[in-house]
Amino acid sequence: MTERVRLGVNIDHVATVRNARGGSHPDPVRAARMALAAGGDGITAHLREDRRHITDSDIAALSQLCAEAGRPLNLEMALTEEMLAIALRHRPHAACLVPERREEVTTEGGLNVAAQAGDMTRAARALSAAGIRVSLFIDPVAEQVEASAAVGAQVVELHTGRFCHAVGAEHDIELKRLAEAARLAHGLGLEVHAGHGLDYETAAEVLAIPEIRELNIGHFLIGEAVFIGLDAAVARMRAVMDGVSG
Repeated sequence: MTERVRLGVNIDHVATVRNARGGSHPDPVRAARMALAAGGDGITAHLREDRRHITDSDIAALSQLCAEAGRPLNLEMALTEEMLAIALRHRPHAACLVPERREEVTTEGGLNVAAQAGDMTRAARALSAAGIRVSLFIDPVAEQVEASAAVGAQVVELHTGRFCHAVGAEHDIELKRLAEAARLAHGLGLEVHAGHGLDYETAAEVLAIPEIRELNIGHFLIGEAVFIGLDAAVARMRAVMDGVSG
């Protein structure tokens, strides 16, 4: 039997709803607890520089929850001294470095690891020395995969946004790009994850790529939760994933 592909549930947009009116409801930590109970293998949260959704106190509480549950916390973060210090203080299971622009609505593309090799290498060494797995969020491009291995990352998360939005022949081309990048990354000793824009159908397609070991999904699951509940949305995604990779 093929090894089960892990599901990381990103709970950022529970915090987005909370922050729309202030206060403490809905609670991202409660959402994380529900997601784990429903079949999520870990929790992903992006602490942005402008704190537009997840906050510092959320990261502290999520760190405690995941530690108590024995489940991994994947901290998405920009490559800044502030975020590096936060990661080293909380020591999540993994830190996924992502590009970040203040004016963007959501992450628009992967890191240019090749152009930031020096800074990436220093960050990867500091995080690894603290026992934190280093993941880099990249587009499915050979140059970026190779650069990720060179700077000392243990994981690459392939940006699936273009694939999810493409239609017709372009959709097939993007899936092929993902497959080729995953195969290259695996050959270089990197663990391969994927995420951004995935839903039930596109997740199943991506899981046909045998090298992928984890999907990180957030916006779609939180959106589905409005209609069917978070536990049902996560459980259905877990069932879809098990049907493909189990």
